[in-house]
Amino acid sequence: MSVYRKPSNNANGNTRDRQGRLVTCEHETRRITRTEYDGSITVLMDRFEGKRLNSPNDIAVKSDDSVWFSDPPFGILSNYQGTASSIELPSNIYRLDPRSRQATVVEGTLSRPNGVIFSPDETKCYIEDSAPNPRCIYAYDVVDNGTKLANRRVLIAAEAGGTPDGFRVDVDGNLWCGWGMGNADLDGVKVFNPAGKPIGFIGLPERCANLCFGGPKRNRLFMAASHSLYSLYVNAQGAGA
Repeated sequence: MSVYRKPSNNANGNTRDRQGRLVTCEHETRRITRTEYDGSITVLMDRFEGKRLNSPNDIAVKSDDSVWFSDPPFGILSNYQGTASSIELPSNIYRLDPRSRQATVVEGTLSRPNGVIFSPDETKCYIEDSAPNPRCIYAYDVVDNGTKLANRRVLIAAEAGGTPDGFRVDVDGNLWCGWGMGNADLDGVKVFNPAGKPIGFIGLPERCANLCFGGPKRNRLFMAASHSLYSLYVNAQGAGA
């Protein structure tokens, strides 16, 4: 283990773009950044229509290089995940075109949008809302040449006490979801098929907030939990570029 970047600016969600560069949601600085090959930091977005972002939370990059991210206010509600500050924008899901640097709101009706990811063929987008009870993961159709979302429906409604967070998909379209909130029966990773049916569970001694597939064959699951990082080789392969 070694330090990759310090300070991280209360970084939350991370992903890689199609060129292998790290793209990061930063709570403290309320921005989306990209780490270049030489280690320098490029700010991709920190404002929308002249107003500061809230605290970007989770992020995905499509094959057209567009950057999609959630912007709930978790990092500015207190000094725990960032710095307490006023909310200037709704909790939107944004699509950022890295070439034109233009951003659009693709979903603006959720209370606390969190995890965001695409199906392997990019015809579906999955977004988790951390406010409702039960908390839900929604599925959307990706339309208009991959630039907009339509036809929202509930794919997964968490059971009592269930708390989904960040997630990834495998090559078969299954969702691997960070799960739990201090409940020993729920803490870990839940796996759902593309229809939203639960098909697996990895129990951990603490809740899992985010995860990713790694290794040369993308079959090693890394799970970021409350105080620890866990890994497990699985009989699945993470969807890749």
